[in-house]
Amino acid sequence: MFKVEEGGSAYGARLVATQPLTAGTVIHRITDYRTTPHPTYQTIQIGPDTHINELGMVAYLNHSCAPNTIIDTSELTISAVQDINAGADLTFFYASTEWEMERPFICLCGAPQCVRLMAGAKHLSVDTLSRYFINAHIRAFVLESLGVPALAQ
Repeated sequence: MFKVEEGGSAYGARLVATQPLTAGTVIHRITDYRTTPHPTYQTIQIGPDTHINELGMVAYLNHSCAPNTIIDTSELTISAVQDINAGADLTFFYASTEWEMERPFICLCGAPQCVRLMAGAKHLSVDTLSRYFINAHIRAFVLESLGVPALAQ
């Protein structure tokens, strides 16, 4: 369904669809990973204090402010959120998993809704975040930052 291509991208390497993918398709199940309490530029935040370093393709899934995939941290899956043509870069919105990024960067995606500086969800408005799929731990952080008490578990 996908392959890593070296070069040809502003980010060095990229993940590319090798066949057409239909919206809703689970592209990858994250099963081979290590957990760490601290973020790095290659980890994905899956909870308030938990980050994972996936030992496969996730490191090549680049950011876009107009993403064509989502990472669902509750299911540990990557799914297409729109139909994707063969040869297209696979991307996700980094703030959907990251509250505060270890290595912020200037976004070069070129999307009309580009956030320009990707530093994590903590640094984006609620209005901006409302346009995207956001994982539960990020929603909880947003509510906490607004002074909304957490719901009982």
